[in-house]
Amino acid sequence: MKPCYPRLFIGFAFALAALNLSAAPLRVLFFSKSSGWVHDVINQNNERPSYAENVLAKLGPKQGIEFTFSKDGSLFTTAYLAQFDAIMFYTSGDLTSTGRDRYPGITGEGLEAFYNYIANGGGFLGLHSTSDTFHTNERGGGNNPIRGPRYRNYGDAADRFVKTLGGEFIRHGPQQVATATVVDNKFPGFEKIGGEIKVKEEWYTLKEFTPDIHVLLVMNTAGMEGGDYARANYPLAWVRAQGKGRVGYNAMGHREEIWDSESYQSMILGQLHWVAKKAEADITPNLGQAAPGAGTLQAIPADVK
Repeated sequence: MKPCYPRLFIGFAFALAALNLSAAPLRVLFFSKSSGWVHDVINQNNERPSYAENVLAKLGPKQGIEFTFSKDGSLFTTAYLAQFDAIMFYTSGDLTSTGRDRYPGITGEGLEAFYNYIANGGGFLGLHSTSDTFHTNERGGGNNPIRGPRYRNYGDAADRFVKTLGGEFIRHGPQQVATATVVDNKFPGFEKIGGEIKVKEEWYTLKEFTPDIHVLLVMNTAGMEGGDYARANYPLAWVRAQGKGRVGYNAMGHREEIWDSESYQSMILGQLHWVAKKAEADITPNLGQAAPGAGTLQAIPADVK
């Protein structure tokens, strides 16, 4: 039996049903290549569907969504991506390299096709370790052991992927029960969650927030264990516009019971419908109001090179 954690997201089935906004199938690519760290929830043991894929496969028919699951970056072309209304990443590392999971990387042309897909009107949603993808000045497979440079903001010099996503992963401390504050409970999928989410999770610390993001969730750092969280509150989930397209990110999704929770499902489905232009919302930039101290990062830990 899975352990039960405080206030673990129950009672939102009716909110999920409300997200089925269109009779036409929503075509979504779930891309989970791990050139860096391979998370358990997206690991395909003996090529069997991963935990996250099984969850999405069950949700899809209920929500009118047709999911395509892939870890093969070599498939990325303009024609291939054009099949989808939205692309959802759960990735890590330099996706142009083979890296840890040994699946083919995205070619240079494929990566350009991905950016053009968004700019020309496509939808893109990143989950959890997507912010641990294409770090500024880091290339090659695996996890770069030199982490010190991550503890600074690069601004306009940040990696193109980081600026597209709207933020970048620094590190995480010990998994723990902590609280995320819901900033916008009018956004699709966030309406019935309440004012806060309190669960055990692998809470990311993040940086490089683009000033145009519309923040949906904020990490409440007060009382958290570990020096990684010795900083002001910062965004955990947001949306933003990119050219004619739409982008979203949600830092949650490490643990299996998070994927099982109806509120997490509601959040990511709401963000997915929004990036795919199947739902509308006010996305006025609110970083300064939601997390005014987010630009000041935690100190570099003693164990970081």
